[in-house]
Amino acid sequence: MKKSLLLVTLLIGPLAWAQQSVPEIPFDSIPDFLKLPPDLYLGEVAGVAVNSKGHVFVFSRGNTTGPAYGAAAAQLLEFDANGNYIREIGKNLYAWSFAHAVRIDAEDNIWAVDKGSDMIIKFNPQGRVVMLFGRKKEASDENDGPWTHVKPPRPAIDGEFRQPTDVAWDQQGDIFISDGYINSRVAKYDKNGDWVKQWGQPGTAPGEFNTPHSIAADAQGHIYVADRGNRRIQVFDPDGTFLREIRIDVPAPPDAKPWMGSRPGPNAPATMQPGSPWAICITPGPTQYLYSADAFPGRIYKLTLDGKVLGMLGRSGRQWKQFGWIHEMACPSENELYVAELLNWRVQKLILHPSEVAH
Repeated sequence: MKKSLLLVTLLIGPLAWAQQSVPEIPFDSIPDFLKLPPDLYLGEVAGVAVNSKGHVFVFSRGNTTGPAYGAAAAQLLEFDANGNYIREIGKNLYAWSFAHAVRIDAEDNIWAVDKGSDMIIKFNPQGRVVMLFGRKKEASDENDGPWTHVKPPRPAIDGEFRQPTDVAWDQQGDIFISDGYINSRVAKYDKNGDWVKQWGQPGTAPGEFNTPHSIAADAQGHIYVADRGNRRIQVFDPDGTFLREIRIDVPAPPDAKPWMGSRPGPNAPATMQPGSPWAICITPGPTQYLYSADAFPGRIYKLTLDGKVLGMLGRSGRQWKQFGWIHEMACPSENELYVAELLNWRVQKLILHPSEVAH
C-alpha cells in the first residue's frame, strides 16, 4: 500500500508543480479591430473563424426580433483581414435561431452551428447554402418547444441533433459534430455528408460527455472534444476510440474575480471551475498547439497536443486584454488568436509574444 501511495505521489507531484508554475504569456489586443457600419451591432458573440485569406467570420446573437424569449438570435458577418466589414451571410436564413459556433474548412467553406434550430449549415465561399445537417422543430406543431433535460436521457437518433455546439474535420474531410447539450455525443459523417457513426453518451467515464462544447482535429486526425461539464478535454482517433484526456489544473489567483456573480468555490459546477474548456482550437503545423479557454478565472491556456500547459494569458473583465466568457476561438497561427466573447459582445484579435516570457 505504501509503495502504491509513493508511486502515485511521484507521478502526480511533478505534474501538479508544473501546472502551478505556468508562465504568463505577454500579449497585445488590437483595440476595435472590427469596423462595424454605424447601424450594425453585435450581440453575444458566440463564434469566430478565419479563412485562408485572413477574413474573419463572426457569428453573433444579434439580429434579435420579437419577444425576449424565442426570438431569432443569429447573424453571420464577414470582415476582411483588416477588420473592415464586407457582408452579412444568410440574412433571414431559415436555420437561424440561436448562434453557437462558426468554422471554416480546408476549402474555405463556412460552417455555422445553430443551437436553437438544431442545424449545421455549410455555405460555400460565395455564401450560398450547399449542405445541411439536422432539422429544426416544426413551428406548426402546437406541442413543440425547447428540448428538455429528462432522466434517463432520450436515445440519440442518427442525423437528428439536440442543441449541437461545434464542427470539425479530419484530413480526409470527414465531418465531426459535437452534439451537445442534450445528446452528449459526437456524430461522424463522411465528406459527402453520409452518416457514418456516433459515439458518446451522458456520463463521466472515458468516452462519455457532459456538454461536449467545442471540437477540433489535429493533423493526425485525432479529435479533441472540450467536455466542458466534466472539466476535461477528451482525445479520440477518427473512429471514436478513446486515446487520452487532458485536464488543466492551474489554480485561480487568490484575487481572481468572475465577470459576474460570486467567486466560484470548490463545489461550484465544473463549467465555472478553472481549466474547464469552453472553447478550443488547434494551430496549423508544422508544430501544432492546443489553445483552451475557461470562463473563470477567464484565461486562455497554451498546451502541447499531449496536454502539457506551456503558458496562459488574460483574466475576466471588461477592458481590452480581459475576457467575458470566451465562447469560441480561432488560431490561424501559433501567436495570433481571435476570441469571441459572450458577455462583452465583441471579438478580440490577440497577438502573443511568447519569446518575452521570463525564464
